[in-house]
Amino acid sequence: MQKYTCPMHPQVLKDEPGKCPLCGMALVPIGNPSASHEHGTAHGHGEHTNHDHSKESFNKHAGHHTGDFLKRFWTSLVITVPILLLSHMIQQWLGFSIAFTGDKYVLLTLGTAIYIYGGLPFLKGMAGEIKAKAIGMMTLVAIAISVAYIYSVAVVFGLQGMDFFWELATLIDIMLLGHWLEMRSQMAASRALQSLVALLPNDVTVERNGEAVRIKLEDLQSGETAIIKPGEKIPADGLVVEGGSYINESMLTGESVPVKKEKDSKVIAGSINGDGALKVKVTAVGKDSYLNRVINLVQDAQATKSNTQNLADKVAKWLTFIAIAVGIGTFIYWFVSSGDTAFALERMVTVMVTACPHALGVAIPLVVAISTTLSATNGLLIRNRNAFETTRNISTVIFDKTGTLTKGSHTVEKIIPLTDEYNANELIQYAAAVQQNSEHHIAKGIMATLKEKSLALWKSENFSYMQGIGVKGIVNGKGVIAAGKNYFSENHLSLPEIPKEINQEAETVNFVLIGDKVVGIITLADSIREGSGEAVDALKKMNIKSFLLTGDNEKIAAAVAEKLGMDGFLANVLPHNKQEKVKELQAKGETVAMTGDGVNDAPALAQADVGIAVGSGTDVAAETADIILVDSDPRDVVKLIGFAKSTYKKMVQNLIWAVGYNVVAIPLAAGILYPKFILSPAMGAVLMSVSTIVVAINASFLKIKK
Repeated sequence: MQKYTCPMHPQVLKDEPGKCPLCGMALVPIGNPSASHEHGTAHGHGEHTNHDHSKESFNKHAGHHTGDFLKRFWTSLVITVPILLLSHMIQQWLGFSIAFTGDKYVLLTLGTAIYIYGGLPFLKGMAGEIKAKAIGMMTLVAIAISVAYIYSVAVVFGLQGMDFFWELATLIDIMLLGHWLEMRSQMAASRALQSLVALLPNDVTVERNGEAVRIKLEDLQSGETAIIKPGEKIPADGLVVEGGSYINESMLTGESVPVKKEKDSKVIAGSINGDGALKVKVTAVGKDSYLNRVINLVQDAQATKSNTQNLADKVAKWLTFIAIAVGIGTFIYWFVSSGDTAFALERMVTVMVTACPHALGVAIPLVVAISTTLSATNGLLIRNRNAFETTRNISTVIFDKTGTLTKGSHTVEKIIPLTDEYNANELIQYAAAVQQNSEHHIAKGIMATLKEKSLALWKSENFSYMQGIGVKGIVNGKGVIAAGKNYFSENHLSLPEIPKEINQEAETVNFVLIGDKVVGIITLADSIREGSGEAVDALKKMNIKSFLLTGDNEKIAAAVAEKLGMDGFLANVLPHNKQEKVKELQAKGETVAMTGDGVNDAPALAQADVGIAVGSGTDVAAETADIILVDSDPRDVVKLIGFAKSTYKKMVQNLIWAVGYNVVAIPLAAGILYPKFILSPAMGAVLMSVSTIVVAINASFLKIKK
């Protein structure tokens, strides 16, 4: 059956033509030159990847399909059978004889066929590597099979010796099978992305002219109202306008517990509706959706080479040169010492085949692909691979307080007028008027109280947000300021006396100023988020220090830090000063991770060794963060560090195996144990393929600890 894919998103696979649900582009048949190759995603060929042909980016499988290798393998295997039957060495081993006039020319014809058809991917790969000045494993294989073929042809036409046609055939068979298994393993990571795309439904029900109409997903427009029945998939990001239900977001966030959704709740494309009916106003479709952003982040991260991967590439490059040098040296040694050209050639071919650094080529990229996809499907979005590698070495974690360690859902505790000019309700109205354009937690708490009290929301003009201080504007012709203590220190003003009835250890104090005069105080309380204590305790067990960083006063900061058992706190810190605090810790030799909301904490996130955006929800555009945690659970920071350690461990294990295998195999292939032990070219190819499969299997065992 013909499959269709998107040129920009090759993980999208459909059985019929149409549009890509992620970007709206027309789907093209797989095999169309304009389409991205099936194998592209496994190598991180994402939407924003730069496809240059430098040494660093050359892909030995460029233009190859997984199925093409398998097809060539089966065809070559069929051709191999008569080659084996006509080979004199095989006949001698098995004690039978098949001979007829011209049999050597039949053998030549079959050998040529398998060399051209089965060996073509390797010959093309060699040409690509030479053109890109990136001599590698495809060059090794191509040289090995070419030497075997040319020598065998020479034997057919009179050169003294025994042909290599059966070794050539079995070598090509094993190499094709090995490459198919390798590409199939690498495609496993891509399938996880395909499963994300598969979360989107093909059709969706929308309200049009008062009627429910069933349309194709690609025809869904932002602003339309979608009707989601129980058990259906959410077709696009949006806001619930009617109904209530529990939504399963586990494939997107890793959180297995269904999340309650009601009016004004955000929903994410790809999540699954529970037993309630919902009407959702669509806010983002196609390329603007959260799901598409996640997929692009994963592809970009997979395309970025980490320090360990760069190391593996260098080792593979030198191993290739060593293999060629050892291969030539082996030929010279055996030719001079024995005078047997066939034996010397056999040893050279065996060295080159056995030494192919396929295992090294797969060792790191496969771990990268699997780890990036695994993390994405568990709510950990990696934007910077090098920062992710650094995560395993973190010695200090700085937590932003509001919304990270605390729920950030400030609720108004006290409204205290300080003059007779304004009562409590008027204070809330003035404060709400200037706070209505702010997304801050304090603003949301004040707006919620205004709604609870059923008070009118006054208009405000000349709104201005004072970062880390408060907000101001004109209300009813009066200059109104709603701000915290930092307002007074920044303007060198004396701090008003705070009534004793206010518990400064638990309440955030917000002053209301009208006409530059303090007329009242509104206090708000925040509660510690469930899981914060577990996160801090887990970090302690890992010998990682934790610090609280907040713009709140020292009493509130001290209370939260003490309750959680943190190593310290940094209070009254304005956003532009947070970066300096990170620098101070780094100057002491600490490897620092900064967690924040990805916007207000941007300078600190950029300065930290690892910037972690926490609590981003569906906003995955925290440009300054290295890693984005979809949920607001601080325990995900611990999960992230643990996963970084596990990923690095897998990389090291694969590197040790890949390099160690060659240290043992190359001398054996060169004939160091001859005549006690001799490694044939075919057996060398088997060992090489097995080493590749071992690292692939080892990488597949990578898991995230829940």
